[in-house]
Amino acid sequence: MLSVIRVHLPSEIPIVGCELTPYVLLRRPDKTPTTDDVPESAPLEGHFLKYRWYRVQSDKKVAICSVHPSEPATLQCLGCLKSKVPVAKSYHCSTKCFSDAWQHHRVLHERAASAATEGNDEEELLRLNSSGSGSGVLSTSGSLTNGSSSVYPAAITQKTGAGGETLVEVGRSKTYTPMADDIGHVLKFECVVVNAETKQNVGLSCTILTSRVIPAPSPSPRRLIPVSGADVIGHLDSNGRPLSMGSFTVLSYNILSDTYASSDIYSYCPTWALAWTYRRQNLLREIVKYGADIVCLQEVQNDHFEEFFSPELDKHGYQGLFKRKTNEVFVGNTNTIDGCATFFRRDRFSHVKKYEVEFNKAAQSLTEAIIPVSQKKTALNRLVKDNVALIVVLEAKFGSQAADNPGKRQLLCVANTHVNVPHELKDVKLWQVHTLLKGLEKIAASADIPMLVCGDFNTVPASAPHTLLAMGKVDPLHPDLMVDPLGILRPHTKLTHQLPLVSAYSSFARMGGSVIAEQQRRRMDPASNEPLFTNCTRDFIGTLDYIFYTADTLAVESLLELLDEESLRKDTALPSPEWSSDHIALLAEFRCMPRARR
Repeated sequence: MLSVIRVHLPSEIPIVGCELTPYVLLRRPDKTPTTDDVPESAPLEGHFLKYRWYRVQSDKKVAICSVHPSEPATLQCLGCLKSKVPVAKSYHCSTKCFSDAWQHHRVLHERAASAATEGNDEEELLRLNSSGSGSGVLSTSGSLTNGSSSVYPAAITQKTGAGGETLVEVGRSKTYTPMADDIGHVLKFECVVVNAETKQNVGLSCTILTSRVIPAPSPSPRRLIPVSGADVIGHLDSNGRPLSMGSFTVLSYNILSDTYASSDIYSYCPTWALAWTYRRQNLLREIVKYGADIVCLQEVQNDHFEEFFSPELDKHGYQGLFKRKTNEVFVGNTNTIDGCATFFRRDRFSHVKKYEVEFNKAAQSLTEAIIPVSQKKTALNRLVKDNVALIVVLEAKFGSQAADNPGKRQLLCVANTHVNVPHELKDVKLWQVHTLLKGLEKIAASADIPMLVCGDFNTVPASAPHTLLAMGKVDPLHPDLMVDPLGILRPHTKLTHQLPLVSAYSSFARMGGSVIAEQQRRRMDPASNEPLFTNCTRDFIGTLDYIFYTADTLAVESLLELLDEESLRKDTALPSPEWSSDHIALLAEFRCMPRARR
């Protein structure tokens, strides 16, 4: 007879909006084990599985710590309530938690109060988290400087009380997605074998209890900062869309493939926050919230594009195109190979043409042309890295305010790539970037078209690839050119291109003298005019991601503000519960303009 051997959950902590699908191991009537579902619609030898999900409710409502979401909160910052900071961010599990998080926490107050004419953050009220009447309120005063903890109470007394528990049925399928009403409550999953004829339970049910449901951690909102001379923030309408009909927004984001998101590499990130079931929802929320007209994603797995991002973003009005990496180097399930995905809003753009660049094919052609037969195998081992680029030509459905010819089609070429090459192979990295640029030059020569070059180039500012992109050439004495065992970079005079590319984020360096401008400049590298970082892990912090544009046809209107180390908690690298990739997203608003008159 059909029986249940074991039930367990893949994630230790349930999170609002993230599917919970228990692992159920069954024993078939022939004694063989299986994890296949046996629904009522397809019973096995007269038996099927019945599932139930319950919310375990008690009289006591438990708030969740904003810093340690697996811990119940014991105090609340009333300063957050006065500043209208989201309530979920006001809870802490201990005075030490609040003290340690103050460097980050005070930024929430400052941002919330930035529009106010006056405010005083020097007095904070800490409230005990309790339910019902008799809530204790503790007031402390003093100067809250960075690192100071003397003003916090030495001990916190939590209210305890007994209350009856009630089981509220919330689901009847194997999979359940926690809702806001579940926050602070334990969930109970029940699985039992049922006789298909009598509809009676057979044997005992298998049950499992979760931890308390926590709200999905959310990062601090990032503002869109005008850089075209405006002094106020306001380029987006109430739906997050650009107000100017002639402008459009572009997002570039390496979302961190699930294949690479292992606890071995990111041991500092909680395992539940690394789980794809959690990260995919968090990433989707972030991407949708930005509301970009064009979205360039890197490290998108083939199965995740087909089964998640494409259908989910379709609901938000996006059409998607995908280019999977080649698999000459990759070993494993081809469905999990990652690649580049480009999405665009159907109401803003239409698809005209797609080009796919496979650097492996370019490597084959190069070795055939310049590498001696005896060295071809060695050369291919060095050059073949499975990287690709996806180039999409779009036609705008909106009017360009500065168009020379109102009747002319407004085309746009968007290149999306991930140059995933080991750091020591400087020649290969530069060769791939040069190959991409030469391909874009051919497109530019055949059509008068603005261009965007987006992606994770896996190269830091002032490196040879970055210099080639930004300056159009590489100094023959550049130290990166010393690494060229195959001679693929010679003569160095060929390392040029004619595209007038400029890095979008360098516009922050040219802003006026406002407070916002100065804040953003502090987050820039003055030597390269690039962000201080777009990738932040325990082992590396620096800039690898860029949005380049042709400056003779496009102008930057606004940029998504950069993160600083205060925006990331001082003890946290990426990914984290709030940010589900080890990269940060870049977003720029552009305006089409006529070419400069000569």
